Amino acid sequence: MERSKRVLIIIPAYNEAENIEKVIDNLTEHFPQYDYVIVNDGSTDGTKRVCADHGYQVLNLPINMGIGGAVQTGYRYAKENGYDMAVQIDGDGQHDVAFLEGMIRRMEEERADCVIGSRFVEKEGFQSSGLRRMGIMFLSSLGWILTGVRVKDITSGYRLVNRRFICIFADDYPADYPEPEAMVIAAVHGGRIREYPVVMRERENGTSSITLKKSVYYMIKVSLAMLIRRLSFGVRRQK
Repeated sequence: MERSKRVLIIIPAYNEAENIEKVIDNLTEHFPQYDYVIVNDGSTDGTKRVCADHGYQVLNLPINMGIGGAVQTGYRYAKENGYDMAVQIDGDGQHDVAFLEGMIRRMEEERADCVIGSRFVEKEGFQSSGLRRMGIMFLSSLGWILTGVRVKDITSGYRLVNRRFICIFADDYPADYPEPEAMVIAAVHGGRIREYPVVMRERENGTSSITLKKSVYYMIKVSLAMLIRRLSFGVRRQK
C-alpha cells in the first residue's frame, strides 16, 4: 500500500460494552497503522462509558439510528477528514483486521472500488447457520439478476471501499440491513466489486440483532429494497 494512503476503520457499535474493549485493544496493539472511529449508535448499555473511560475515538449518536445510519455516519466522518479508504468492521469482534492488508492489496492490484471480506470463498471459519446461508444464497442470486455482479457473501459487513465510494456512501446509504442494497448501489454506479477470503469468528458476548423472528421480514424487506433501488436508479439514468 502506498504510504500516502489513509485508511479509516469504521466500527458501528450498539450495546457492545462487553466486546468493544477487546476489539480496540487488538487494533491499537497489532494494527496501529490504521485510524479508527467507533460510532456508538445510541447504546443503552455501558458502551458509551467504556469508550469514554478508555479515551477511544468515538462518535456518540444521541438516538439509535440502526446499522445503516451508524455506518453512514462513519462514511461522512471519513469523507470530511480526507480518508482514501474506509473499511467497516463489526463491534462484536467477528471481523479479523489481520485480513485488511490483503483486502487493501486486492483493491490496489485489481483497481477495485469495493472489496468484500467473504467467508464463502474458501469456506473457513464461522459459516453461519444453514438457514441463513440459504438466505444469503438467495440474496446473492437476486443481486446477480439485478446487476450482473455476483457476490457470494452479499450480507458481509466486512467491506473496504475507496475514496469514490466513501463519498457516494456518505451521501446515500441504506438504513436497515444495508449490506445487500449497498452492493446494488455500488454495482449500478459502475463500481468494480471484488471478494477477498476471510475467516470470521462467532460472537463471544451479546446477541445478534437479527433473530429468527426477524428473518422473514429481513428477506422480504431486503429483496424489495434491492429491487426498488435498481429500478429507481434506472429511471434516474433515463432522465
